[in-house]
Amino acid sequence: MKFSLKSSDDKSRTGAIETSRGIVRTPVFMPVGTQGTVKAMSPEELREIGAEIILSNTYHLYLRPGHEIIHQLGGLHKFINWGGPILTDSGGFQVYSLSSLRSITEDGVEFRSHIDGSLHFLSPEKAMEIQAMLGSDIAMAFDECTPYPAEYEYAVKSLDLTTKWARRCKEYMNRAEEESSSRSEKTFSDMSSKLPHFRSSALPRLFGIIQGGMYKDLRKKSLEDLMDIGFDGYAAGGLSVGEPKDEMYEIIEFLAPLMPEDRPRYLMGVGDLLDVLVAVENGFDMFDCVMPTRNARNGTLFTSSGRISIKRTEFKADPNPLDPDCGCYTCRNYSRAYLRHLFLSKEILSMRLNTIHNLYFYLDFFRKMREAINKGAFKQFKKYWEEVWTGHPR
Repeated sequence: MKFSLKSSDDKSRTGAIETSRGIVRTPVFMPVGTQGTVKAMSPEELREIGAEIILSNTYHLYLRPGHEIIHQLGGLHKFINWGGPILTDSGGFQVYSLSSLRSITEDGVEFRSHIDGSLHFLSPEKAMEIQAMLGSDIAMAFDECTPYPAEYEYAVKSLDLTTKWARRCKEYMNRAEEESSSRSEKTFSDMSSKLPHFRSSALPRLFGIIQGGMYKDLRKKSLEDLMDIGFDGYAAGGLSVGEPKDEMYEIIEFLAPLMPEDRPRYLMGVGDLLDVLVAVENGFDMFDCVMPTRNARNGTLFTSSGRISIKRTEFKADPNPLDPDCGCYTCRNYSRAYLRHLFLSKEILSMRLNTIHNLYFYLDFFRKMREAINKGAFKQFKKYWEEVWTGHPR
């Protein structure tokens, strides 16, 4: 993987992540395919609307159908028929969200499956093994997501654990790469698992995750520790977990300038476009969120004049497209009245057409944002969209 900067406008920047499966232009939005599918979308449709990279979930694919099965069938790209890059998360956030079903130790996390209650253990090494066997292009280090709110003492202990796990993730991948480079046919053994032989070029690039809660000194320490270990990219985790917006923005504005300029900067789980504007303004490059797909299924749609709820009575006989300024398949072919009818009738096509539109809107928004940065007009772009969505710029 190679990352190169293309242009900048103050702190905002455009760039490109070059992988063996394609180029990802940044700032980029990654549609979330939790279980190997972006809900309601086919991979072909994702390509048609401009998606360059998608995100899949280590935790869910490990539990079902199992990373061994996916590996046997040729890896995740072949399994889901997606030829572009895939980023896989480590499972840390999913384990965090199952707090009532898990137990954390320095070795890893013991948890019960949300599917059948079966007991599992996920260590940093296991998280790396799963992501390598899935064949992801970018893997995330295993971390403990610090909850909000968190006392300072808890955040310190959580950060210490995340750093130790990050080091173990990097050591595991280094050893896997050394083994794959030195021997052509061999099973690589590690302290807690066995990693089948891979070509060195097939192993994913590894991103470290910055934790530390809402404490700036801990965030700074986390980043410095990760930089000492050395990663291909750096991600800010533990944000958009219930904290007030002003606190999240304060961490974003503090952290982004400290992150290496020559590595991708990933803001995990943040997809509200007003939040994205703040993050891009400060130099973040990568984003993911279920917001466009989940909102689509619930009938909330993003348009050039703001969000709308398609179930509103005013659309009952409206012959106009959802968004006259949108070029997506849905807006080119269907009226607001029809979309409302489908949603109220609970038709499957409603989820499909709404999701096509919302994802197209997101990807087109990011495309226009890259163009604005390239032209030195990001501040005007940000001000315009803030006025559209809130009535006033931030």
